[in-house]
Amino acid sequence: MTPPSFVLSGPAGTIIGSGVRTPFSEIGAAQRALRSGDVPIVVGALPFDTSGVAALHEPETLSRGDSLPSWPSIPLPRVTDVAPEPNPAVHRDRVVAAIARLTAPGTELHKVVLARALRVSADAPWDAPTVLRRLRDADRGGYAYLVDLSPAGGTYAGTTFVGASPELLVARSGDRVTCRPFAGSAPRSADPDVDRANGRALAESAKNRHEHQLVIDVMRAALEPLCVELDIAPEPELHHTDALWHLNTPISARLRERDTTAMDLALALQPTPAVGGVPTAAAKALIAELEGDRGFYAGAVGWCDARGDGRWVVSIRCAQLSADGRTATAHSGGGIVAESDPDDEVAETTTKFKTILAGLGATP
Repeated sequence: MTPPSFVLSGPAGTIIGSGVRTPFSEIGAAQRALRSGDVPIVVGALPFDTSGVAALHEPETLSRGDSLPSWPSIPLPRVTDVAPEPNPAVHRDRVVAAIARLTAPGTELHKVVLARALRVSADAPWDAPTVLRRLRDADRGGYAYLVDLSPAGGTYAGTTFVGASPELLVARSGDRVTCRPFAGSAPRSADPDVDRANGRALAESAKNRHEHQLVIDVMRAALEPLCVELDIAPEPELHHTDALWHLNTPISARLRERDTTAMDLALALQPTPAVGGVPTAAAKALIAELEGDRGFYAGAVGWCDARGDGRWVVSIRCAQLSADGRTATAHSGGGIVAESDPDDEVAETTTKFKTILAGLGATP
């Protein structure tokens, strides 16, 4: 089977692209092609830093359905190594440095999201659609995705991005806009009583509610110039994945101008404070200083058609598969605020790795 070039599968259905007819490594070129009607749809991945290269394309063929097709399931390779990049102690030091910035006199920084990576090696190539199906089966309420990153060129040629995000960045259908921001998390437990207690503790956590409200405030400010009838739920809701409890807040609105596309909305919102920080520019600068280039981790994956409709999810719980398929680089991050505990933040990233590592057949 020829692997698909794009998949996004979630509660609203599944869209699958095959083949790359027209690649776009530059976001503006993709937007111009859509507005001119040169292409009917663009799919793919936006980077965390939207000034960097994108991995967008017009697929040769496109199909839609309620769920993933019955692709053959290929046995997973044997994982031979899981190496942290950097090691947890270095990540802890980065968290300590971030807290120092957050608590410095006169600082403008209120929150920053810091991430670390794992480099997973196997004795044979992973089959990306098989990993995708494992991720989809593990969390039916989330969004499983797969993107051929070749349109980005350079070292991305032949690589594949695969993951399972719980977080809808934005969807546009006609003049209606929907967002489902997430921020604040707690681990799940196999013990039902402990699991319920973890969820309740998250809902009542002052630190996590503060972190979540920062996200909502920034998203409100980004949406107000573009939307009317902005409806933001007054209290966050609890949502769970296979590994984590999350706080999330439903947002709906109506567009002021119908020529504002789903990609325009995604670019106005991304990166949200759930993966970047507050204020955005200061947080991005600190992330670049402490982490370097994130590439497509914590960007967005989705699609936009020539009518302006589309759907984009935050690209977390993910891994980039190497061109030979034998190496996967996974990322995991957590929001740092002044009240954060460095050891707790390291533990949070470990918990967040569980989803993608399970999809790869590995363990933290």
